[in-house]
Amino acid sequence: MPNEWDLSILYKGFDDPALADDLKTADELIAAQIDLAARAENLPHRYLLKEYLDLSEKGAAVASKLYIYASLRYSADTGCNEAASMTGRLMDKFSQTAASDAKIRRLIANFDDLDDLIGEFGEYAYLLRTLREDSRYLLSDAEEALLAKMKISGSSAWEDLHSTLTSGVKAHYRGEDIPLSAVRNLAYDPDPAVRREAYEAELACYAPIRDAVAFSLNSIKLQMINECALRGYDSPLDRAFKDSRMKRETLDALLSAMEEYLPVFWKYLRAKAEALGHKNGLPWYDLFAPMGKSDRKFTIPEAKETLVSFFAPFDGDLAAMIARAFDEEWIDFWPREGKVGGAFDCGVPTAKQSRVLTNFDGSFSDVITLAHELGHAFHDQQVFPHSLLNQDYTMPVAETASTFNEVVAGAASLGMAGSREERLNLLESQIMDACQIICDIYSRYLFETSVFENRSEEFLDADRLCELMLDAQKKAYGDGLDPDVLHPYMWLCKGHYYSGDLSFYNFPYAFGGLFARGLYAKYREEGASFVPLYKKLLAATSVNDVEDTAKIAGIDLTDRAFWASGLQSIADQIDEFCDLVKEK
Repeated sequence: MPNEWDLSILYKGFDDPALADDLKTADELIAAQIDLAARAENLPHRYLLKEYLDLSEKGAAVASKLYIYASLRYSADTGCNEAASMTGRLMDKFSQTAASDAKIRRLIANFDDLDDLIGEFGEYAYLLRTLREDSRYLLSDAEEALLAKMKISGSSAWEDLHSTLTSGVKAHYRGEDIPLSAVRNLAYDPDPAVRREAYEAELACYAPIRDAVAFSLNSIKLQMINECALRGYDSPLDRAFKDSRMKRETLDALLSAMEEYLPVFWKYLRAKAEALGHKNGLPWYDLFAPMGKSDRKFTIPEAKETLVSFFAPFDGDLAAMIARAFDEEWIDFWPREGKVGGAFDCGVPTAKQSRVLTNFDGSFSDVITLAHELGHAFHDQQVFPHSLLNQDYTMPVAETASTFNEVVAGAASLGMAGSREERLNLLESQIMDACQIICDIYSRYLFETSVFENRSEEFLDADRLCELMLDAQKKAYGDGLDPDVLHPYMWLCKGHYYSGDLSFYNFPYAFGGLFARGLYAKYREEGASFVPLYKKLLAATSVNDVEDTAKIAGIDLTDRAFWASGLQSIADQIDEFCDLVKEK
């Protein structure tokens, strides 16, 4: 079974004639859109809308193929100059449409007969309503064109710098220089000496790159602050709500419930600390320490077999897709030099497939990571039947299917547990993941909030960023962690902060985790009849606001009690964990 993904569904290489043909097609479509914009004011409304949607569909198809290919090649090898060059070339090429696109969108948003046209173009009803809403934040045609050009050498360049530095930096561990992703994976090692030394090696490796990465973060966040002000958003968080199609009341309800339950997670961390022999709370290097017995390492075929067995009872389509992902080379598995850290899924709409990157090392945690990313891939499968312009879903619901997969896999694994040691290991692994989406995500939310609050008035150097991160961790983890052994560089190693178009990619993980638990509870109540409803909900995520999507399952997201119910299910697991670690 191959260890790397197959990208031939896109192109066979940067010298593939099909890629050259698509670049030519892109130029033709760009020219056609610019021409349409020049004539737009004199065209009948229905004709303009039809032509714009048609060109946008064709443009999205070719652009997605080109961008996805360059991005995936770069993610697998950040030293690939062809990929980096192609990304820059594409950004420059498609930035040519910024002014024409803004002009046409503004005209459409102001149509006096737009409501009638929405009825006629029913497939695009949600897209057109959001276009009208978003038009209030558009700049002039010239400003949109200028901003698109400036991003190439601005936020996008800073983002690439962060990826290049973090993927290329080496940690000196036990006499060897190993990639950052590899040393971070050692946090899950059963040997406490390995975990501690890896933690120390990780922190030390950031010294050569921390100042450059701090410049990246400062530049990206200041650009976001300035752009939000120019466009008329109240703040970057306000923009995140608008982009997420989500109400502030939903986040308030979510955060309120999370804050109430934080002490429950601190209880878990203290219990784990005591079980590992720590008296002052859990040191960061033992945050991911395995509990119970966990000697098994999974081969790639074993990971496939395990995941298929977990999901076959829930849905045959999902199990079959997981098998396809392994068999058809959708996944790039192992860590290596130059490969980006972490894990992600990328939908490939023109092929109706996905590609998944992980840094797999054979642990059960990595099997769960695969379940998570393949949940994203299953979400992709539900939205692929929509037209390409209707396939994008927003940040909060983006983590729904992935985390639902984690919950299903977790429940299946607990059901197979035999001994106390095995159950303790599996249970703690799930609680550990839940602690990440509650405590760690809350710390990331607090940190990003503080960066935006301070960046307008001061440059936040590496020391200041470390200070803000430590403050956020102390608030989020309370007395559960040893305050003298935290992770001041979490701002540096997490790529979610380094986007010029996306802020606050943190609370969606908490949203997804708790939303998924609520959906799983409904599945437990309703059985097989829930599965079609679940698929319908996932399909609706790209053509509905977040709150309306949840209503498909009868859920009110602005009700704090809903979020508390998901948190209580984790609290019950924590109680069991605390009882288990007390047993001799």
